[in-house]
Amino acid sequence: MNASTASRPSTMRALFVSSRPISWVNTAYPFGAAYLLGSGVGVEGGGGFSLAAFIVGVVYFLVPYNLAMYGINDVFDYESDLRNPRKGGVEGALLDKSVHRTTLWAVVVTNVPFLVALVLLGAASGNGPWSWLVLAISVFAVLAYSAPGLRFKEKPFLDSLTSSTHFVSPAVYGLALAGPHWTGQLVAVCIAFFLWGVASHAFGAVQDVLADRAGGIGSVATVIGARATVRLAFVAYLVAGVALLFSAFPGPIAAVVVIPYACNVLPWWNVTDADAESANAGWKRFLWINYLAGFIVTMALIAYAFTH
Repeated sequence: MNASTASRPSTMRALFVSSRPISWVNTAYPFGAAYLLGSGVGVEGGGGFSLAAFIVGVVYFLVPYNLAMYGINDVFDYESDLRNPRKGGVEGALLDKSVHRTTLWAVVVTNVPFLVALVLLGAASGNGPWSWLVLAISVFAVLAYSAPGLRFKEKPFLDSLTSSTHFVSPAVYGLALAGPHWTGQLVAVCIAFFLWGVASHAFGAVQDVLADRAGGIGSVATVIGARATVRLAFVAYLVAGVALLFSAFPGPIAAVVVIPYACNVLPWWNVTDADAESANAGWKRFLWINYLAGFIVTMALIAYAFTH
């Protein structure tokens, strides 16, 4: 067995961990659910269902998209990740320098074929221009967040907006690809989802306030402080729930989803910057709350499909 063969399993494992398997569903599910609904299952004026588009989209947003989003981040955040005790598990991989080039090539190799296929499927659906625009925004947000020269993750407030785009854009893309008529209620759901993303990223930034400041990295939390960021996240969660009240039944029922998220940040309502690292406990709970929320949203979507 030569050296390259012996190193292959560890390289594959590094790529797997870097893609954050625990978060795959957070991007694949929004696309799949939005595409199913937008293609005629419960949304007025759906453009028709394509099994090929559904499968290609779900697989892309399940793995390649996440490898791009997190892999690029792990490569260009390597120096700061070395000093971050949270890295090396479900909260982020610590990629050895020996696999940095491989990771970037893996991102290209796994993403480009799917993106070409999605562009062609968009053209075949008759919804090409709008679906291409949303897909381009989605991919740009992934690159801009971590890539040198852009580094939106280091630009306060823009960091949370970009991170939210990572998770909301697959859903908006699913709708654009399916081509439903956009209604105020559909917009309300997207706004609620976007506010959820902003709140979640902002709260996640709290635990790194001291480390980010020490490393000269800007974030929403380094600018307004840990306490104000927690309160911003809490309010954003609540406003997201209010936005859902303007959607069609049973959409308002899904508003209860924001309650566990809002309650999760409350223990840090008065947190100081010095104690901000303690918010890591809330962030770990957040990762599992996503699955509870996903179950509730799934039940609401099923009810929506059967009542429309």
